[in-house]
Amino acid sequence: MNYTEAIDYLYNAAPLFQNIGAGAYKEGLSNTHFIDDYYGHPHTSYRTIHVAGTNGKGSVSHTLAAILQASGYRVGLYTSPHLVDFRERIRVNGEMISEERVVQFVEEDCPVFGKLSPSFFELVTGLAFKYFQEQKVDVAVIEVGMGGRLDCTNIIRPILSIITNVSFDHTQFLGATLPEIAFEKAGVIKDGVPAVVGETNGYSEVRKIFERKALECKSKIAFADEMDEVTSTYCKDGFRMYHTRHFGTISGQLEGNYQVQNTATILAALGILAQRLRRLSVDHIREGFASCQTLTHFCGRWQTLGHEPLVVCDAGHNVAGISQVVEQLRKTPHRHLYIIIGMVSDKDIDGVLSLLPQDAFYIFTQASVRRALPVETFQAEAEKHGLHGISCPDVMSAYRLGLEKAEKDDMLFVGGSCYIVADLLKGLFGKI
Repeated sequence: MNYTEAIDYLYNAAPLFQNIGAGAYKEGLSNTHFIDDYYGHPHTSYRTIHVAGTNGKGSVSHTLAAILQASGYRVGLYTSPHLVDFRERIRVNGEMISEERVVQFVEEDCPVFGKLSPSFFELVTGLAFKYFQEQKVDVAVIEVGMGGRLDCTNIIRPILSIITNVSFDHTQFLGATLPEIAFEKAGVIKDGVPAVVGETNGYSEVRKIFERKALECKSKIAFADEMDEVTSTYCKDGFRMYHTRHFGTISGQLEGNYQVQNTATILAALGILAQRLRRLSVDHIREGFASCQTLTHFCGRWQTLGHEPLVVCDAGHNVAGISQVVEQLRKTPHRHLYIIIGMVSDKDIDGVLSLLPQDAFYIFTQASVRRALPVETFQAEAEKHGLHGISCPDVMSAYRLGLEKAEKDDMLFVGGSCYIVADLLKGLFGKI
């Protein structure tokens, strides 16, 4: 079996959420515990940091991993979804798991797990935890797949639990109200393990849920938006300068206005981690922020791909994420704005469309996953919201058309779904 065959097996033998959505979701942890027992509980051999939340999980996870790498730790990083290559999900010190190890996993272990009819995410989580043990990592940053309480990453006992924020996404699984969603995310808070909450957006009911869970678990809880105030300025070299009371000025490699709140969450987390990971220093923190993309190969978050015209892509895909994107579009200098956009069918389509600027020219498209909303349907819905343009059947044809239309002082934005961004990056670079 070669790597392509192994990946085809994983995608087809186990339900893949990015392709079929709800049909791939399995509630409960019984399969995860079986796989964990089979491997001998590998996650107990290294320290872990658990990162949940609706938005910002990827940025927080990658930046923490970069800071820990800069501190001299051997760091595992488990995130989802991948953009171009499956192996992006599992990294050690920024390097993806090898193709050979993936093939070995499919050939030797997947037949054992087959009787469980596991989900794709259950299988891959088991592989990640085992691989980190084999690689003798010191610490692993583990991003929650969905929710928290019943997510299959939630068998770990971390040294810190982080919940970046709570907003509406995956409501068919996590609940239709913010308190219901917060309850699911609060499930990552463990007995005696400190927790950091990035922001509650002033919702007292959400805050009370986290406080109640922390009290039940006898866990200390910190709210980042009550700690070090973070502001930022943007530099022409592409770096963002974060200004804080406790850490002074920090240069960040990740772009996007929303990184300000992510930075506040990260700094609050570091205040706790410094007591448990003795190698951490202010110099390491600065290096990690300044080298996040270099160290972890993070991409797809307000990523600049070209100038004249300015070309930016962003993987924001729900109402909260798109609202931040739209705010930054307003603040970014440009003459005319062209937006290449597509979504998947199980998102709040109307909610997103109601936020988008009506003075932009739209190129509607669809990603190469089965969950993609057909472009004709999407354009029809967009026009009901006063958004007008043309359609293209795939992302790369939409991108080429956008480049033809946009002049040097214009802006071309690509987004609406992480799968739209994935198709763009794969089309441009082949790999990340």
